[in-house]
Amino acid sequence: MVLSLEELLKAIEPLREDKRIVFTNGCFDILHAGHAYYLKKAKEFGDILVVGLNSDESIKRIKGPQRPIVPQEMRAYLLDSLKPVDYVVIFDEDTPERLIKAIRPHVLVKGADWELKDIVGADFVLSYGGKVERVEFKFDISTSHIIKRILENYRELER
Repeated sequence: MVLSLEELLKAIEPLREDKRIVFTNGCFDILHAGHAYYLKKAKEFGDILVVGLNSDESIKRIKGPQRPIVPQEMRAYLLDSLKPVDYVVIFDEDTPERLIKAIRPHVLVKGADWELKDIVGADFVLSYGGKVERVEFKFDISTSHIIKRILENYRELER
């Protein structure tokens, strides 16, 4: 389900006692196999997977005015359609710190390319006994790589 933060907190509070809540976040622009693998692995750390999704405005600030390629409503719909994902919440900030503090997940998950010291919210989650997990990537793919490949292929066609 795609919910506001307020709706999400109401939905997960009754589950907190019996279920392990896992949180991860990202842009998830041009959803690909790497994203699917990452989310499947993230779900394995608990029972309920909450995905914080950067809003369009947040992505523009982080990645530049040409991004995202796919609007937030469509990205949220795609994430919500994936089996491992239980809840999606869109956020406008550049980092998910506010979400993490509100949700207080049992487990915070990021990609293995992040050093523990650089993971936003890690210190907070660890402070109350939560865990921080890092997922290795299985596929050598990224949205930026896909965009680059499309542009290269298109240029070849125009020659």
